[in-house]
Order: sequence, then C-alpha cells, then structure tokens
Amino acid sequence: MGLLRIMMPPKLQLLAVVAFAVAMLFLENQIQKLEESRSKLERAIARHEVREIEQRHTMDGPRQDATLDEEEDMVIIYNRVPKTASTSFTNIAYDLCAKNKYHVLHINTTKNNPVMSLQDQMRFVKNITSWKEMKPGFYHGHIENVDFTFEILFGVKKKPIYINVIRDPIERLVSYYYFLRFGDDYRPGLRRRKQGDKKTFDECVAEGGSDCAPEKLWLQIPFFCGHSSECWNVGSRWAMDQAKYNLINEYFLVGVTEELEDFIMLLEAALPRFFRGATELYRTGKKSHLRKTTEKKLPTKQTIAKLQQSDIWKMENEFYEFALEQFQFIRAHAVREKDGDLYILAQNFFYEKIYPKSN
Repeated sequence: MGLLRIMMPPKLQLLAVVAFAVAMLFLENQIQKLEESRSKLERAIARHEVREIEQRHTMDGPRQDATLDEEEDMVIIYNRVPKTASTSFTNIAYDLCAKNKYHVLHINTTKNNPVMSLQDQMRFVKNITSWKEMKPGFYHGHIENVDFTFEILFGVKKKPIYINVIRDPIERLVSYYYFLRFGDDYRPGLRRRKQGDKKTFDECVAEGGSDCAPEKLWLQIPFFCGHSSECWNVGSRWAMDQAKYNLINEYFLVGVTEELEDFIMLLEAALPRFFRGATELYRTGKKSHLRKTTEKKLPTKQTIAKLQQSDIWKMENEFYEFALEQFQFIRAHAVREKDGDLYILAQNFFYEKIYPKSN
C-alpha cells in the first residue's frame, strides 16, 4: 500500500483521499438512516400492539373483574432524569417484570421533549388510570412531573406512585456532555449528536462553550417542578420551591445516583409487588445493569470551581442537597447497619386496645 502511494501522482493521491472521505460520509449517512428506520419501526410495532390490546378490550366488552384488588391496582411512574443511572435502574425493572408479573411501558415522546401538551396530559392520565390490562404497571420516560388531579374527571381516586433518582448536578452535566460525543456501552454503535467533537469538558468551560454553560445545569428542578412555564425559567426561585414541594408531597421515594443500591433496597422493602428480588439482582449482577458513558474525563478542580460560582449551580445543588437529605432521613428510619451490611428493619408498630371487644 505504501509503495502504491509513492508511485501514484499527487493529483491521484488527492482524488483517492477525497473519494475515501466521500465514501465514509456516505456510509455514515446510510447507518444513520438505518438507525432512524429502526426507531420508526419500533414505534410502529408499539402502536400496533397498543391498538391490538385496545381492540380486544372493545370486542370483549367490559371486564367482569373490572375492580382490581388493591395489590393489582398499582401504577408506578418513573419520570427519569437523563444521565442519573436511569437506564441502569429501568433495566432491573425489565428483568423482574415477568417474574413479578407486572408490565413495563416506555413513554417515548417526540424528539425526547419532556413537556407534554395539555391534550397529551389528559390522554396520559386517562391511559394510566383506566388501562386495566396494563396493571400492575411500571411506566418510565424522560417527562416532566404530570399533575394527576385531572384523574377526578375519570372517576379514579387512586393516584399512581411517583419515584425518581437525581444526581450531583455537575457530575450529571459532565456525563451528558461526553454522552453526546461518545455514547455509552449500552448502544455503542449508535452515532451521537455531537460525535466527532473531541473538545474536553474542561476546554469547553474555559472557552465559555454553550454545551457546558451553567444554564445546562437547569434540568432536575424542571423535571420535578411540573408543566408550568415558570419551571423552565432558568434560575427561578419559584420553580425550585415548587420542585421541593412536589418531591415531598407527590413522590413516594426519590433516590440519588451515588446511593442507588440503597434506593433499590428501600423500594424492595416497601413495594415488593414490583421490586421483589431487585436488591439481590443488583448486587450479584456484577454491575451488569450499569450503563457507562465512554471516553468521560473528570473535570479539574478549577473547572468545578468556575461552575460553582453560578447562581444556577447553587440552586440546582440546593435542590440536590434537599433531595439527598430527605432520602437519607427515610433510609435512617428504615434500615440498620451490622457488620458493614445494611438490613431492613422489621415491622415496628402494632395494634392494641381494640374495642369493642369480641365475645
């Protein structure tokens, strides 16, 4: 090959290089088109499966066992924040669904837009609350918190159970930055939006780039805040207060990426109908569920210090610390440590003075 390059005239060498580059671009374009076609096919198949279930329900008429018992009439919604180990956790739910007999459904929004239109919110609430064929159900997707007070319109009184996981805001942004450029080990062949950009996160921050700007930290607060326009006003104190309120009042449990195993253990103890066996699966799976961003380089102390000067970071970090404190409070009242291992506390309440006394 080297001899051939020497013998070729310079113009032919240039033409060969150009032809090779064009061929590579064409090949990458074809791969991208195939990936898009595959995604469209997956969505079409999903829609077809949903239509089949709905048609069967219509043909069969109202179910005789329309009233589900308490344990079966359960829905969990995991409105997962990107790059918080959400895929790793969701894979555990997929692994357990057949064994524990529940359904897992991915909420796939157009262009991954986390904000639902008003009419889609209504459709979503109606589906979640009345789709008995999919109960018990575990729904997951990158969507904002949806207000289920709409459900009163459908005569349903039982709200779904919201759960979520959040992450240190800078660590989450760094992971997302490199994910857009190099992808991860979950779908290594997929071309990412910023593929080819070799600039490190440190270089991006030093140059004041848009992909690493403090505004990009504003994500976890909106996901908990809800569908108000104020939720996406970067740096809104009202949005952060609303996110805190929702975390306490609307969520059953919110964990942190850094303590994912403890989050899973608490869910198994409180919701065994869904998560029976989850802790053991996580511990013995040799971390097979963990999805790792490739080519990720940890930022320097100087880069972190620069981001921490931003009021946006201060607010996102305040929300993260608030969630972490709440999670650790719940854990402290649910588990104990012995010989370096955590174990769940047994039932610690009982009933007495029961009147009227039976004969």
